[in-house]
Amino acid sequence: METVFSKIIEGTIPSKKVFENERILAFYDIEPAAPVHVLIIPKKFIASMNDVTAEDLPLIGEIHAVAQQIAIELGIAETGYRLINNCGPDSGQAVPHLHYHLLGGAKLGALVGTSASHA
Repeated sequence: METVFSKIIEGTIPSKKVFENERILAFYDIEPAAPVHVLIIPKKFIASMNDVTAEDLPLIGEIHAVAQQIAIELGIAETGYRLINNCGPDSGQAVPHLHYHLLGGAKLGALVGTSASHA
């Protein structure tokens, strides 16, 4: 399936890359929701988290390790960051290609269903 992310992976749409290897690409979001807002995507097409198979689990683990590495490199690991995966239209997933949002660089607002008592 062709998406904006497949075009970024192909290089037909430019991006400001933060990380790339043969399996994963990370780049700055063009409409940042925080001072640091990086999108992390697998190069393999997976529509959403609902489409992840057992075969994909090592890739998902690698994406999390890459997120951790990027957070360190961008100086947000110590103060904190958020790693978000939206799954499906009700969650706000706008591009049908599995992706994670790495957000940080400022004190982020509370998410629905969270409070200090749940921390």
